[in-house]
Amino acid sequence: MHQVVPERGTSYQLRLTIAKAVIIILHVVGIVGLSLPEYQDWFLSLTPVQLLTSLLIILLFHRGWTDAFPIFAAAAFWIGFGAELIGIHTGYLFGDYVYGPTLGPKLWEVPIIIGVNWFILSYLTGSVFHRVPNDYYAAFLGAFAMTALDYIMEPVAVALDFWYWKFDIIPVGNYIGWFGVSFVVHLIYRKANFEKYNPIALLLLLTLVAFFTILNFTVL
Repeated sequence: MHQVVPERGTSYQLRLTIAKAVIIILHVVGIVGLSLPEYQDWFLSLTPVQLLTSLLIILLFHRGWTDAFPIFAAAAFWIGFGAELIGIHTGYLFGDYVYGPTLGPKLWEVPIIIGVNWFILSYLTGSVFHRVPNDYYAAFLGAFAMTALDYIMEPVAVALDFWYWKFDIIPVGNYIGWFGVSFVVHLIYRKANFEKYNPIALLLLLTLVAFFTILNFTVL
């Protein structure tokens, strides 16, 4: 006798497949568009839209809808946004830099979408290491992964007017500060009581790594 897969399960797998396809297509199209000078400005204007689309897909497949989840989400957003606010106005944490126009509307000179970016990156890296039993070791791995992604992203971000560094030099302190803030956010992630597994997290994270790695060769 053949086992009949419930329609609900089939529907879920179909949605998951579509979501994965959307993630890959969006980033492939983004790579092509940003690599062609005649289309680059138009694709840059869509950067906030792409981030919000990634956020929507993450939330659609998030399983842990407990009271702790929005607390973590708010903490990731505001800690990340607050750290950027300190960095912009004081030069502490990351170094001397200013944001360009690419990331959209700003609040106190920091793009609002940057808080969303902090949530997305901490959520994705946290989910990838969610099976690590020790909270501090998992937070270390998550923060290290975020810092490694920032290292790949920095040259592209500068080239595409995301932000600008003083004297056009990316300071080592940026990565130290990024790791420190990320570690705090990851500890909150680990202590928050909600389901950490998300079936699209690993794919989206790897897609982001590939996205910025390829752009390092096509826009610099």
